[in-house]
Amino acid sequence: MKPQISLLTYNVNGVRAAMNKGLCEFLKETQADVVLLQETKATREQVDVAAFEQLGYAHHYWFSAEKKGYSGVAILSKIEPSAVYYGMNNTFFDAEGRVLMADIGDLSIISSYFPSGGSGEIRQALKMEFLDIIFDYLENLKKQKPHLIISGDYNICHREIDIHDPKGNRNESGFLPEERAWLDKFFDAGFIDVFRYFYPEKAHEYTWWSYRSGARQKNKGWRIDYHAATEPLRERLRSVQHFPQALQSDHCAVLMEIAM
Repeated sequence: MKPQISLLTYNVNGVRAAMNKGLCEFLKETQADVVLLQETKATREQVDVAAFEQLGYAHHYWFSAEKKGYSGVAILSKIEPSAVYYGMNNTFFDAEGRVLMADIGDLSIISSYFPSGGSGEIRQALKMEFLDIIFDYLENLKKQKPHLIISGDYNICHREIDIHDPKGNRNESGFLPEERAWLDKFFDAGFIDVFRYFYPEKAHEYTWWSYRSGARQKNKGWRIDYHAATEPLRERLRSVQHFPQALQSDHCAVLMEIAM
């Protein structure tokens, strides 16, 4: 195995649509060892997986939602995992295809797609329920797997620096005080925000932009896509990078490198 590996997380907002917009060409350029996809909106059978295999991702795993065209996560890897785990033993949220984990070397790497609460009070309540469930799941998991990385779309901005208009969005799902407090608790519990580890005060760095009002061109965005690593991995973190120029989705990809 290489002395370090690269992990790319990307909410593709529909993997088939993203492939039509140059996803494979982007992956060829970035050459990530492991690609963590969210919001795939497709089953494996609906995807031209041969296109990924031709890029070297011989090992790929898909955890799709039961509802067609909705949610779903995937892991594409050039390195064969020693084990793959589907879901987090929660019937409701596992049916939405939100958590998929692969063990690669001594790393346990999760592709995660946290729910959005933007559609109303019911989904917001479910989002808060998910946050409680995944927190407990990860707390237990890191006791068994101390070298844990949770990558993906968290659907929450942590600090004011992570959103273009903190005052205007203070009552919006994704920047609510209780959601931000959950991220405080999460990072205080022994997880490192890899981007902030390298760039503690870097502003105007976002990973999602609304399709409305030319938000991306004006860089009116939100940083809601993360790599988070457990504390024992701190000294092994090497780099992190956003790719806002990649336009396959309303999100952008985030690449991190870590020593093996």
